[in-house]
Amino acid sequence: MLNGFNNPFLQNEGFMIVNEQVTTYLHSLERDNSALLEEMRRFAKDNRVPIIRREMESFLRFLLSVQQTEKILEIGTGIGYSAVFMAENAETVREILTIENYPPRIGLAKENLERYRKKAESRAEIRMLEADAAQMVKTLEGEYDLIFLDGPKAQYLPMLPDLKRLLRSGGILLADNVLQDGELVMSRYVTQRRDRTIHERMREFVYQVTHDPELTSTVLTVGDGVTLSRKQ
Repeated sequence: MLNGFNNPFLQNEGFMIVNEQVTTYLHSLERDNSALLEEMRRFAKDNRVPIIRREMESFLRFLLSVQQTEKILEIGTGIGYSAVFMAENAETVREILTIENYPPRIGLAKENLERYRKKAESRAEIRMLEADAAQMVKTLEGEYDLIFLDGPKAQYLPMLPDLKRLLRSGGILLADNVLQDGELVMSRYVTQRRDRTIHERMREFVYQVTHDPELTSTVLTVGDGVTLSRKQ
């Protein structure tokens, strides 16, 4: 069975999300991060831990500079990289609530978030909940200026109604990894059987956010693909 790494169709430049040479050039333009973030990125690379890509960092930094953002909800803490990145790159952010349910990452995230808190220039409060995000979002109240969706891909669609409820009018819902290394454009029968549920749910999620009358959305080929949605 073909997948995104050995599928000959996806290896053709016409089916790649972004040309590798273009990506390399774009990475060369990125500004340096803090010592803490660079150390976390090296750890992630050495241990094959997924974190946001460099081009996603650039997009997030720009988004945070033009969107008045005080409260952020993040689905998928990982090792805490993106939460720290957003806290360090948004002057107006005062609170980030991030949710993680994968035990091997929770301990690392706690350590990294504590290191962030001890930094003299740390401004935003980052609070992590150890819970299943799909269940936790049903209990949350209040409104968020930005929701960054980067958790289990099969949960994107079931969580959408609650994420919309939690998003303030004019707020932004940003979902990462929606194109799945280009596999999303392929037939579900080309994907491995174990990945078909995720493939179907992600295609439905992308369709829903781009056709929801409460949202104005676009799909961008940033990193592994993102949907950017603004609540009316």
